[in-house]
Amino acid sequence: MPYVTTADGAEIFVKDWGSGRPVVLSHGWPLNSDSWEAQALFLAGNGYRVIAHDRRGHGRSTQTWHGNEMDTYADDLATVIDQLDLRDVTLVGFSTGGGEVARYVGRHGTSRVAQVVLVSAVPPFMLRTPDNPDGVPVEVFDAIRAGSLADRSQTYHDLADGPFFGHNRPGANVSRGIRDAFWLQSMAAGHRNAYESIAAFSATDFRPDLDAIDVPTLVIHGDDDQVVPFAVGGQASAARIKGARLLVYPGAPHGITDTHKDQLGRDLLDFLSGKDA
Repeated sequence: MPYVTTADGAEIFVKDWGSGRPVVLSHGWPLNSDSWEAQALFLAGNGYRVIAHDRRGHGRSTQTWHGNEMDTYADDLATVIDQLDLRDVTLVGFSTGGGEVARYVGRHGTSRVAQVVLVSAVPPFMLRTPDNPDGVPVEVFDAIRAGSLADRSQTYHDLADGPFFGHNRPGANVSRGIRDAFWLQSMAAGHRNAYESIAAFSATDFRPDLDAIDVPTLVIHGDDDQVVPFAVGGQASAARIKGARLLVYPGAPHGITDTHKDQLGRDLLDFLSGKDA
């Protein structure tokens, strides 16, 4: 079943690989489920059923005009889980997908969830506000919005060639092919969908959602993440989620699903199987 249909008629594209206990992968902005291929192939080859969907407005899913915000993203994730009747699920969210996973728990609970993993994820709250003084200034996100409107194709090139994979750091070794794949996936997202999603990942407060997580949780983050700074993202999330384990990748950038794909696959497999990551 390559698509599931949401309550408002959106068609959500779903990959469903392997068999065994289910692992659901939620991707980052402005990508799609292809960004998880290394981990999906590895985990499915090691005895797990791996489900990865394209968020609405991204990849092969419907480019809806409305619904480009976290409540709807979380409800779409619930639709995937419910229609496939998944139980004892491990939810894994990368970047914006981490927000989607957290909001899913906040809105739908953990009755179907066994574990949560946040990878380079945007929670607890990215935006600097009076009660979140260590957040990222709104001007950073305004610049991404401006670039998206002026020339989104070049904006995606600039992200891939710079902060996303840490390619602007001395010693970084990220292939042209990886950076081109980022651009290709990004351009498959709808223009309005990707633009509105900038507010969704940056200005949504996930702190109450993290407080609702009551299952074993692993937080993985690079300490040289230039997109979601470590202190703003992984470090703060691990401190807030009761009993969460924090795994830091020294010197790693944001896009560790590619730059550290083998290490990430092993760490996910260890967590799934109950070993120490």
